[in-house]
Amino acid sequence: MKIKFIGGAGTVTGSKTLIETNGFRMLIDCGLFQGLKSLRELNWDPLPILPSTIDCVLLTHGHLDHCGWLPLLVSQGFTGKIYCTAPSKSIAKLVLLDSAKIQEEEANRASEESYSKHTHPEPLYTVQQAEAVTPFFKIIPPNTAVAITDDITAVFENAGHIIGACSITLTLESKTLVFSGDIGRDDDVLMFPPTKPTMADYLFLESTYGNRLHPDLDVKKELETHINTTIKQKGTVIIPGFAVERAQSIMYLLWQLKTEGRIPNIPYILDTPMGANAFHVFLENMQWHKLSIDDCHQMSKMFTIVSNFEETARIISNPQPKVVIAASGMVTGGRVLSYFEHYISIENTTVIFVGYQAEGTRGRRLLEGANEIKIYGNYYNVKAKIFQIEGLSAHGDQQDLLNWLSALKNTPKCVYLVHGENLPADELRIKIQKQYGFKCSVPLMGNEIEI
Repeated sequence: MKIKFIGGAGTVTGSKTLIETNGFRMLIDCGLFQGLKSLRELNWDPLPILPSTIDCVLLTHGHLDHCGWLPLLVSQGFTGKIYCTAPSKSIAKLVLLDSAKIQEEEANRASEESYSKHTHPEPLYTVQQAEAVTPFFKIIPPNTAVAITDDITAVFENAGHIIGACSITLTLESKTLVFSGDIGRDDDVLMFPPTKPTMADYLFLESTYGNRLHPDLDVKKELETHINTTIKQKGTVIIPGFAVERAQSIMYLLWQLKTEGRIPNIPYILDTPMGANAFHVFLENMQWHKLSIDDCHQMSKMFTIVSNFEETARIISNPQPKVVIAASGMVTGGRVLSYFEHYISIENTTVIFVGYQAEGTRGRRLLEGANEIKIYGNYYNVKAKIFQIEGLSAHGDQQDLLNWLSALKNTPKCVYLVHGENLPADELRIKIQKQYGFKCSVPLMGNEIEI
């Protein structure tokens, strides 16, 4: 059996792991590279094998860095099944359409305003190509052994992180392989704790926060303080929100604060159409999260949900103090860029980051103290106050990842640490070896192993 790491190794984006066994080829996730330009350019490169020769994709969850390359896979000849849970199918459809729309809009804008180095800027893929992925999805129930072939079975088990997210246990060639996907937190606001694996011959574990512990802070108190301070200064709070799950977590916490009378009665705005649609996925899949139907309906009433850009423009031009949740969470695209164009250079603006900021993204640069950022070919001075609330990350920290291994009844032959930048992955490797004595390896992009 051969396993090749063609994405999500040495970086937290572009997750793709290829398995070849007895003439059958499977891809675990098919994600988009984000962040550094050198990584983004990889999205335009062909896979090391023809998509038409891949028999199926097993999708851990619907985030862009795990599903965002599917339109290209299909357009380049893939005809197999994409196995995933029901919520993951719904979320992936939203994410892919949103991604395609943003790419088309940015290509058109680059062409009209002539800030691209390309004579005729093109999107990576179109809305039509994103829509073409839908027929290939094959929904499978969680916690159930599903036959992929006569010789391969897969079990999807809750990973927390976002709605529908799962780890995948594969049984093939008399071996058990476990792919973690992205592991959520044991004490997440909305998601249930991830299910721990009990058996694994080889384990492929994400390492996003492999060298960090989430601070033990009162995140509601932090939100309350930042919002009240900004509103007293007649400013605007902008929360770049990952449209799936983090946006709903922030909505829930803000609803609690407002219900408790701890934040003022001002406009609270959700300006991410995909986030609004993701809310319906929560309502349709109540067994996947902690909220009640009443919670969902009550918190949604608090927010103005924006559906078109004309409404975005009206909100931006209104100087009234407000709190805005807008995608994308790493400020790589989406409606949040329009808010930044207007507000990032205003001193009484507060930007609150609530999730992981990948290397090379605008979000990472702002957290590292950038004095200016580039948006649509123009530079803007950064005068807004920039904060991060780490306690709201959807990723488990180092301790969560170590805990996830605690139920194993056997000693894996190797734990491969993927989906992490090099330093966090290596620090997690040392921790795992010290705590459990497991052999660990940190593969690089393009590495291939035989087991």
